[in-house]
Amino acid sequence: MALPAPEPLHPNPLTQLTLADLRRRTSAKWRKYDPDVLPLWVAEMDVPLAAPIRAELERAVTDGDMGYAAGDAYTDALAEFADRRWGWSVSPGQMTTVADVITGYTDVLCLLTEPGDQVIVNSPVYPPFYSYLRAAGREITEAPLGEDLRLDFASLEEAFASATAGGRSAGYLLCSPHNPTGIAHTRAELERVAALADQYGVRVVVDEIHAPLVYADHGFVPYLSVDGGERGFALHAASKTWNLAGIPAAIVVGGAAVQTELARYAGSPHHGPTHFGVLAQTVAYRDGEPWLDALLAGLDENRRLLATLVDEHLAGAVYRMPEATYLTWLDCRGLDIEGDPSSHFLQHARVALNSGPTFGTGGAGHVRLNIATHPDVITEAVRRMGASTHQG
Repeated sequence: MALPAPEPLHPNPLTQLTLADLRRRTSAKWRKYDPDVLPLWVAEMDVPLAAPIRAELERAVTDGDMGYAAGDAYTDALAEFADRRWGWSVSPGQMTTVADVITGYTDVLCLLTEPGDQVIVNSPVYPPFYSYLRAAGREITEAPLGEDLRLDFASLEEAFASATAGGRSAGYLLCSPHNPTGIAHTRAELERVAALADQYGVRVVVDEIHAPLVYADHGFVPYLSVDGGERGFALHAASKTWNLAGIPAAIVVGGAAVQTELARYAGSPHHGPTHFGVLAQTVAYRDGEPWLDALLAGLDENRRLLATLVDEHLAGAVYRMPEATYLTWLDCRGLDIEGDPSSHFLQHARVALNSGPTFGTGGAGHVRLNIATHPDVITEAVRRMGASTHQG
């Protein structure tokens, strides 16, 4: 039986800012669309900066500490956080820093495969899984998720077999937890992934950027901690969890059996993280858990609120509450809407959502909706969406 979520020691970060506060922001979320649009699209959260992070950045500005990133504090902080949060004992020596998660998974997959080789992804999935790897000369092979939005192992094995036919090298870029569906892969599922990868000789790289954002009724399992996972690589960053996209940094973690390859990557020319990103993310991992617990409690309320609102205003839509992340996947095929639902909702409801087809096969008729905002904003957005489906 799942344990109840701990009582947060901090107020809900999602209710601290008003819509007027948010509209003063100059980031993409709040500037792409006209002021009458409610933006529930890109992965930015409508929260104030966690106090420990703000204090560290203010110190750096006051001190003129504007140079290049240095030292091991960042990787040490992730190792300590992983042990506390997930019971995962991983050494900082298994880590190297990189500019951001996208750079990290692209670089590592280019290290493990050759131009023209295939990289398998589970569609629908985060759009940069396609674009950056194609730009790097890799071919994308989809192994679509099942109807339940979980990994489809028949599809995955077929893709692995096809990608490695003739002795070609191949990679598998796994999103864990999954964006956009909010699925938290189980240990059993990840062990099956590792076994299949070993059987077909596919190299596994896992984007675990949403790892801290798993709800209390589920759990995050680090891929490198499962049987067979020691031959994989994982990417971590605090940026999604503590809303730090503007000052990026990330960490490549290598399993115990790939340390020679990790050292080769660490010694190769590649972009490192920003100094501010390292400062902020180090503090986030070390001192940001009380804020994170309050955020998760607020997100839990919002995911449940969305279920109620969809039932009330969008009868015919299908919503499965996410097990992780603040990104939700809404099946709008049962609504009386022509074309891409995101275009309909932007035009007729003045609500900005992510377009499902941009996530690959399985995305048609769907939208991604970001719940990391004030519950009043979610309520008004879904009310508008519902009203737009009954116009005329």
